Amino acid sequence: MGAAAEALNLKARGRSQQLSGTVRITASVIVANLMLPPILGALRQAEPTIQIEIVASDTNQNLLRRDADIAIRMADPTQNALIARRLGDTLLGLFATRAYFDRKGRVAARENLRHHDLIGLDRSDFLIRAFAGHIIPRTREDFALRTDDAMLSWNLLLAGAGIAIAQRVLANRHPDLEQIDAGITLGALPVWLVMSEEVRRNARIRRVADFLSTALTDVLRDAAFDPLSPDEITTG
Repeated sequence: MGAAAEALNLKARGRSQQLSGTVRITASVIVANLMLPPILGALRQAEPTIQIEIVASDTNQNLLRRDADIAIRMADPTQNALIARRLGDTLLGLFATRAYFDRKGRVAARENLRHHDLIGLDRSDFLIRAFAGHIIPRTREDFALRTDDAMLSWNLLLAGAGIAIAQRVLANRHPDLEQIDAGITLGALPVWLVMSEEVRRNARIRRVADFLSTALTDVLRDAAFDPLSPDEITTG
C-alpha cells in the first residue's frame, strides 16, 4: 500500500505544469557546496517563482520515494524507473598547496608519496585499496590525516595540511593549489543528472533539470581533459 501511494504521489507531481513551486535537489557534499551555488543563484534569477531545496549528502537519496526530485550523482544510476542524463566526466588529481610543497618538497616520483602527508578516509579502505593497486602499498596509518567528511578534507587541502585527491574542475579554481605531476594519472568520475520517469513531466522540475544540465555540462566541458593512462586509479 505504501508503494502504491508513493507511485500515485509521483504521478500527481508529474502532472503539474506550473513553473512555480518547490524542486528538491540532492548532490554530493562537494558538488552541493562548491559547484552548485553559482548555478542555483543564476537559476533563481532566471526563475524567481521556483523555490529550491538542497540535500547535500554522499548517500544516494531514493528518488522513487520522493526523497528528492533531481539527483546529481557521480556513479551510474542503479534504480529502475529513473531517467538519467550523463553530463560529462570530472577528472581527478592529486593536489596540495604551493606552500605545502615549498615546505615538504615536490613529488618527483610516485614512490616519494610515502614521505608526504596524505589526506585520506577514516572508516573506508577505498583509498588504501586504490593506492595499493596502482601506486604503492599503503596502510591506514600512512594517511596522516583521516576523515570521512568531504568538506573537511577539502578545507584541510586548502589549508596546506597535506596532499589530497580532488576534482580538477574545482582545484583549478585555486591558483595556490598545485597538481602533482609524477606519472600519476587518476581516473574520472561520471556526472549524471537523474530523476524519476514520472516527475520528468512536471514543468518546473523539467525546467530545473534542463537548467542544471546545461550549466553543469558547460562547467565540465570547460575543464581540461587528459587521456587516462594505464596506471590510473579506478574510482568505481
